[in-house]
Amino acid sequence: MEYLSIIFGAALVGLSYNIFLLPARLAAGGVSGISTILYELYQYNPAYVQLLINIPVFIAGFLLLGKEFSLKTLAGTFFVPFTIWISADIPFSTDNPLLAAIYGGILLGIGLGIVYRGNGSTGGLATVAQIVKKYTGLSSGYSQLIVDGLVVVSSAFVFSFELALYAMMAIYVTSKVIDFVQLQSSPSKLVLIITEQEERIQTIIKEEIDRGLTKIRSIGGFSNKEKTMILCVVEQQEAVYLKKIMQEQEPDSFVVFLNASEILGRGFSLSKVHDTAK
Repeated sequence: MEYLSIIFGAALVGLSYNIFLLPARLAAGGVSGISTILYELYQYNPAYVQLLINIPVFIAGFLLLGKEFSLKTLAGTFFVPFTIWISADIPFSTDNPLLAAIYGGILLGIGLGIVYRGNGSTGGLATVAQIVKKYTGLSSGYSQLIVDGLVVVSSAFVFSFELALYAMMAIYVTSKVIDFVQLQSSPSKLVLIITEQEERIQTIIKEEIDRGLTKIRSIGGFSNKEKTMILCVVEQQEAVYLKKIMQEQEPDSFVVFLNASEILGRGFSLSKVHDTAK
């Protein structure tokens, strides 16, 4: 499944290049950005350029990131230029730099995010970004942003300052979408409830919305009274319903709703388990 994810994501990366980035002359970082610059200057075939640049980068990735990563990188490294080559005459594309920056960045970010979720890479400077991530602790999105920014600065001298700004916009969109795809963000909410009526709140959560909870003993910083902090994760519609109930029945409780990026466990990534004991 990881290899299939890498191949599918790499195909999206290649399509984003031919549909949006190359027609709009946006060197949105990475080897694709370098190939766009070389195509503008010398009319070199982008698919061949990307394949040739990826060879030494692949060797570096093999040495620094490990054999398994590099084997998966090989799949991404091959399918990106292959997709670019096979879809070179694709009948629909846009040369509008604003549309290309937004939608090209989104499609590129989705593709790279899927590849990264498969623990792979599309080769080129994406591999360099993964090396930066490994040794700096930065997220994949921000690592990609740093590496690609260097290419965009170079593109300003080849194309124009305005197109370089559009390319930077595409890179920013891509970095955000990469992190969104990797985190598998959801509309779930983390609810923090600080109360002196823990039994009442516990009953509301269990009986009204059928969710589990965790209780933490705490001390009020202002009153110095012992209270209970209840943690509960709920879906969006459940959060709205819980808010309404709390306002009506427990207005004195302190309630905070936080966005939750990804939830793993019973009731979310796994099915609920109900106690059927009599």
